[in-house]
Amino acid sequence: MSAPYRLTRQQRMLKAYDYQSVFEQACKSSDRYLVVLARNNGQDSARLGLAISKKRIKLAVGRNRLKRLIRESFRHNQSTLSGLDCVVLARTGVAHANNQTLLLSLARHWQQISSRCKKS
Repeated sequence: MSAPYRLTRQQRMLKAYDYQSVFEQACKSSDRYLVVLARNNGQDSARLGLAISKKRIKLAVGRNRLKRLIRESFRHNQSTLSGLDCVVLARTGVAHANNQTLLLSLARHWQQISSRCKKS
């Protein structure tokens, strides 16, 4: 893996108040698999937060697979998302979707969020 795509500590949302600020004022993008919330963060880099619940994906293997896919997609699109805090939530049908479907879904979300949030 090359250095520009590495997800550093500064590119992750770590504190509850970071998540809370996104939940309070968010640009939203959703489909049948995922919901992506985002908000301007006033920084140069994008940050990612994950909220993948056991209620939506029962087995840890499935939750970890989804998290890996989201992180990979985020790393490849972080230049598009600069200046945003993004939180990804899973919906009920996400456990049955294949990797290619999820990656395409995420790519659409990143484009929508980027265009919606950077306008305001």
